Amino acid sequence: MRSEKEMMDLIKQAAEDEPCIRAAYIEGSRANPNVPGDIFQDYDIVYVVTETKPFRENREWINRFGERLYMQYPEDGVYFPSDVENCYGWLMQLADGNRLDLHVCTKEYALNHLELYRVIIDKDGIIPKAQETSDERYWVKKPQYEEFQCTCNEFWWCLNNVAKGLWRDELPYVMDMLDFNIRPMLKRLLEWKIGCQHDFSLNIGKSAKYMKNYLSAEEYQQFLATYARAQKEDIWDAVFSMCQLFQAVAMEVGGELNFDYDYNEAGNSRRYLEQIRTLPADAEKICQKIFLK
Repeated sequence: MRSEKEMMDLIKQAAEDEPCIRAAYIEGSRANPNVPGDIFQDYDIVYVVTETKPFRENREWINRFGERLYMQYPEDGVYFPSDVENCYGWLMQLADGNRLDLHVCTKEYALNHLELYRVIIDKDGIIPKAQETSDERYWVKKPQYEEFQCTCNEFWWCLNNVAKGLWRDELPYVMDMLDFNIRPMLKRLLEWKIGCQHDFSLNIGKSAKYMKNYLSAEEYQQFLATYARAQKEDIWDAVFSMCQLFQAVAMEVGGELNFDYDYNEAGNSRRYLEQIRTLPADAEKICQKIFLK
């Protein structure tokens, strides 16, 4: 596996050799001093070019970066439509283990999309001198009262769909509902909890991947327990683990931010889940009002 120095030297040399490349910078985790480095970090490189067309038409020029195992041309696919005249990319898994995500962008496009970056080369002085070296734009944002209330309501309401999906034995639907509608509310709440503890001055990463660094070992294990294999009883157990964790964190965050928390809504949702879990598969009616207290 080529070292970081070898890769950066190669990337810089390519920019120096190509007249159409006027500048180059690296973005992503390798430009963020707060992210610990490891062997899986991508090289997210942007070449600022006079035009993208010569690079798009010459499929051989990327060979200089090394043998590839496989790759993707995202702008050529149906999932990532783009303005190829101004931005075009190659995502490469190289055979030596390095991954290179390379884009060529016009000057105007690049300057409009600068975030956290570090300049590699700038032939014409077009990249702003005041480079952003903080990841502040990615910090956890302090919620407004309405956002907190809507997050709690979305969590407890959508569990209704999980309950009926489990009773109907529609497990793919249930798993999607948990992963794409309910779990994001729990993650958001956990982010706010961590934010409260650190004055909302930290970044916990894409998909909350650094969450484990800020939660206690017990809390992190509680969070992991909300993931389940696609078996009905395992999912029910995970759902109630999710409810328990959400309730505890919502109370804590609400207390820290002086936000009201709707205990009645949460309690009724929990009792409804408990009733549906024991509802016979051949039931002709749902539960009686006994679940309301």
